Amino acid sequence: MTSSASNAGALPQRLGVWSAATIVVGIIVGSGIFRVPSSIAALTGSTGTMALLWILGGLITLCLALSLAELAAMYPRSGGNYVYLREAYGPGVAFVYGWTFLLINPAVWAGISLILAEYLGHFVPLDSGEQRLAAAAVIAFASVANCFSVRFAVAIQNIATAAKAAALFAVAGAIFALGSTGSGSFNQPVTFDAPSYGSLGVALVSVLFAYEGVVSFCALSGEVRDPDRSLPRALTLGVLLVILLYLVINAAYLYVLPLESIISSKLVAADAIQKVAGSAGAGIVAALVILTTFGAVMACAIADPRVFYAMAQDGQFFRAIGVVHPKLETPYLAVLLSGAIAIAYSSLHSFEELTAIFILGLWPFYALGVLGVIVLRLKQPQLARPYRTPCYPLVPAIFLAASSLVLVNSLIEQPRVTLLNLSITLAGVPVYYIWRKFGLRRAAAKQAQAT
Repeated sequence: MTSSASNAGALPQRLGVWSAATIVVGIIVGSGIFRVPSSIAALTGSTGTMALLWILGGLITLCLALSLAELAAMYPRSGGNYVYLREAYGPGVAFVYGWTFLLINPAVWAGISLILAEYLGHFVPLDSGEQRLAAAAVIAFASVANCFSVRFAVAIQNIATAAKAAALFAVAGAIFALGSTGSGSFNQPVTFDAPSYGSLGVALVSVLFAYEGVVSFCALSGEVRDPDRSLPRALTLGVLLVILLYLVINAAYLYVLPLESIISSKLVAADAIQKVAGSAGAGIVAALVILTTFGAVMACAIADPRVFYAMAQDGQFFRAIGVVHPKLETPYLAVLLSGAIAIAYSSLHSFEELTAIFILGLWPFYALGVLGVIVLRLKQPQLARPYRTPCYPLVPAIFLAASSLVLVNSLIEQPRVTLLNLSITLAGVPVYYIWRKFGLRRAAAKQAQAT
């Protein structure tokens, strides 16, 4: 199967390996590390199990990155996983993914922006309605900035990513230097208990939300210079840095806070630094969280709309969404559409609901994308592969096995959300055939006019 030529090269290749890697980190390190540890602690009730889940989530994400890096180097085009699914399984599966992505993925923007609004409340008292307004304003700014200039948006998120990574390591260092284990979880026996296997699976969903970002970054593949080398490097280095960062900052939380305090805290990073530096330290961390989450929303607004842009370029979505502004060179309508849906999500759902909606809705397509590495090696072994997944087929198999366990457990433990997401996905099947019929009729009418 050949790829759409119109999808290749329509957007300028502005991103080098450094900018690409910072976008990987920028998308992943958002709100999760500041909110998810509390949820994981509550679900596991054990410091040892909590630590193992963060390591496991990191390894699963690394397997995802190493697998998709092969596809990204093969198909360096805007759209990412949409393109990989189209090449491996055909336009129908790709369309259903795009449909599901359209309705579900903006939940990430919304969840991150809601955490930003919560931490903003550390400086300015905000009720729940005002927090939602603040979240919507952040999404609106990120959308408009990405409409006007990709360079400007990338520069903002590069600065924010470098600053937040340095600041998070500095915060962890300060906690270790100024705190003591006397009142923290390290002073308690390390246990590996959990209420049930089901709760472990739910906790792993939260961990995977915190590591989310690899697939979103792949949607930018068409805008990376020297993609054969830059894309695999950016994905691998970005994920490894995030794993290290997450393990260090979680160790810092446990170093000064007992598990019970982590469970009850909604602002765990601020509480940890306040433990060693007082109220001024809590304010610094709250400002850091605002910076971090803002950078993550900016990164999402850069990457995610490229999926809808690629669909429109293929004729699988409204053609206008695939239009590139003649002066600004941005897919501005795709960006505005994504931002509008994200604002709607931020107005209707809580952070926990958004986490479940996202992971359970799109993870099956991530599994299909990774499976596509195996499918394409069998179907088209002659294709050039500038980068090959290491330890093939073990690495894809690990991710596929983990994904299957997470999804089956979610169906058992969270049936309402899982079935809702499944319904959204299945609804895309008849929509695809309706769209295909409409598209064929429109193409026939244009051909008739031309003759």
